[in-house]
Amino acid sequence: MKTRRYTEAQIIAFLRQAEGGVPVAELCREHGMSNASFYKWQAKYSGMDASLISQMKAMEDENRRLKRMYADLSMQADLLKEALGKK
Repeated sequence: MKTRRYTEAQIIAFLRQAEGGVPVAELCREHGMSNASFYKWQAKYSGMDASLISQMKAMEDENRRLKRMYADLSMQADLLKEALGKK
């Protein structure tokens, strides 16, 4: 799994600095990130605090688990259809 360079708490701190008046170019240069990364994070994390991020992570984990369950069940259903169709 790909590791991230910045944690969600650090990203929120960067966004708050930008909201506080620090120019985006200077902020990106200071922390060694690209402007594209900053604006992507802004679109994803703007208006969030730590509790909302933990809820979002929990929902992502649950969604991942449910998708895996669905894939397993659909594969089993396909195998059963195939087995019954051959007879």
